[in-house]
Amino acid sequence: MSWFEALILGLVQGLTEYLPVSSSGHLAIGSALFGIEGEENLAFTITVHVATVFSTLFILWKEVSWLFRGALKFRMNNETRYMLNIIVSMIPVGIVGLFFKDHVEAIFGSGLTIVGYMLLLTAALLAFAYYAKPRPKENISMLDAFIIGLAQACAVMPGLSRSGSTIATGLLLGNKKENLAQFSFLMVIPPILGEALLDIIKMIGGENVMGNISSTSLIVGFLAAFVSGSLACKWMINIVKKGKLIYFAIYCLIAAAFCLIYSHFA
Repeated sequence: MSWFEALILGLVQGLTEYLPVSSSGHLAIGSALFGIEGEENLAFTITVHVATVFSTLFILWKEVSWLFRGALKFRMNNETRYMLNIIVSMIPVGIVGLFFKDHVEAIFGSGLTIVGYMLLLTAALLAFAYYAKPRPKENISMLDAFIIGLAQACAVMPGLSRSGSTIATGLLLGNKKENLAQFSFLMVIPPILGEALLDIIKMIGGENVMGNISSTSLIVGFLAAFVSGSLACKWMINIVKKGKLIYFAIYCLIAAAFCLIYSHFA
């Protein structure tokens, strides 16, 4: 992987991690177009995913510090309830990540055909959430957090957007737009770090840890993902508040068509 390919893929990862268009799907598209695979792709994927976690902490640092300050008071308050909701939301994706992720990938693979179908599902979720008008709730309940966590667990499939699935599910449950984007981005931090840890363990267990990727490419990819992720995170919070998700549904339809056509003729 050249530094230019790392730059492009890092920008793609940072933008699409927060926009509801599937970062894993777009990384799969980019990797297929550039001919990148194996350990080289795994090392890069870990790097850019950690970069997007840092971008979330950078943009939402006030919210993160507020949560920890409140939780460290060791009494039930708004911050502690919020933290508990995040922990509850992690249960489904934790189970999938530990016990079923490899099985899902083995059954469905990671080719562009499955990415195309999952992008179609993402488009349907976003469109349905856009037109549905459930009764609004003041706060995200623990049950809602668990259901949103189930949506996040389903997004282990390449092409099914993590942010799109969680935000759309939260909207269908009647949660307020201004509460959802922040919760969706904060709840994703532990699973991404956990997934990166599992991938690192898997990669170390192989004979070729880094593949042919250079340190320069990893650094360029990390910085590109961090900068673009920071911009996308801030942008997406405003987009969700304005309820403009239908445009991303249209984009996912176009991306899905590209994947299915490319996989058929490639």
